[in-house]
Amino acid sequence: MGSTVVHLTIGDPSPATLALVAGVALAKTVAALAPNIDAQLKWPNDLLVGGAKCAGILMERTGNSVVIGIGVNLVAAPDLPDRPTATLMDKGVALDRDHFAGALGIAMIDALWTWRQEGVASIVRAWLPLAHPLGTPLHVSEQVIDGTFDGLAEDGALRLRLGDGETMLVHAGDVELRRPVEEGR
Repeated sequence: MGSTVVHLTIGDPSPATLALVAGVALAKTVAALAPNIDAQLKWPNDLLVGGAKCAGILMERTGNSVVIGIGVNLVAAPDLPDRPTATLMDKGVALDRDHFAGALGIAMIDALWTWRQEGVASIVRAWLPLAHPLGTPLHVSEQVIDGTFDGLAEDGALRLRLGDGETMLVHAGDVELRRPVEEGR
């Protein structure tokens, strides 16, 4: 889709939380332009459609600037060996790339304003209803840990509820959604 640069200023929240900002903007854009699509954010940087990856967010910091790249599968999607992918076209939604990019740009401006003026807690509150539900089974690859989604901490970290009831904070990592185990299996 494209990239944008955020120039950090004194008093900005943690730059690591810009992935949440971009996620909110992306999910709101899809909801506005394709309201019948079941899109969900997956922490920290993916948008899923029907459980398959439809968009991703990458960030790179250089000095006081963060480049945020957002890739959206409007018409075509790469084959990934480790996860299913989807396009909006697969779901019957044909969107003009330039129209989508313009709407995403406006949503990004709005989300950045909220991040700067109201802080990370406001972005977390906006992110949560756009994500998979609380209790969703998750797997954190780096730590090889399974648990369930227990929301986000105020700083944007993933709250992972472990089997023993404890909650672990995950600040970075590759997270997979797991299908719930069906009763009787």
